[in-house]
Amino acid sequence: MDNKFFNAIAPYLSFIDNGGMFRKPFKWLYMIISAINIIWPIYILYIALDSNIFHSAGKVVFVFILMWLTIAFAGWMSFQLWWNRSNKVEQTSSGSNDFVATPVFSHFIQTLGEWAGIWVGFVGFVFALLATIILGQQGAYIGQMMGLSFLKTGVWSIILMPVYGFLIIILARFFAEQWRTVVSIAINTKR
Repeated sequence: MDNKFFNAIAPYLSFIDNGGMFRKPFKWLYMIISAINIIWPIYILYIALDSNIFHSAGKVVFVFILMWLTIAFAGWMSFQLWWNRSNKVEQTSSGSNDFVATPVFSHFIQTLGEWAGIWVGFVGFVFALLATIILGQQGAYIGQMMGLSFLKTGVWSIILMPVYGFLIIILARFFAEQWRTVVSIAINTKR
C-alpha cells in the first residue's frame, strides 16, 4: 500500500516520530524567552518611570539605579542562558530514539530552573542587600515601584535569597535528571 491515499500524512507522522515537532518549537520558545529577558530591563525602567521613581528621595533613586543595573545584568545573563540552551535543545534526542518528548521537556525544566535560580539568587540577594543597607524599612517601596513586589528586604532575605536560588537550580536539575533517568531505564530495559 504505497500510494498517496494511504501515505499522504507520512511526512507529518515522521516529523512527530523523530522528535522534530518537539525540538523545533522548544528551540523557538527558548529564543523568544531569551529576547524577553534582554527586553525585560527596559520594561522595568518603563514601570519605574511611570511610578515617578525619579521624583523620590535621592537614596531611593540611587538604589533604583543600582538595582536596574543588576536587573540589566541578570537579563543579559538570562538571555545568554536561554540562547545557549536553544542550540542544545535540538541535541536532547535524535530521530532514532523511542523517547523524544520527555528529554526535550526535561531540558526545558532544567533551563527554567537555572533561569529562576539566577533571578532569585542573584537579583534577590543584591536587592535585599542594597535595600536593607541603604533604605531600611523603605526597601519594600522600591520593589513595588519596579513592579517586583516579590523582592523582600531584611537580613534574612540577604541570607536566604542565594540559598533559594541555589535550591531552585538544584531541584530543577534533580527533576530533569529524574525524567532523563526514567527514559534511560526504559531504553536499557527494552534492549
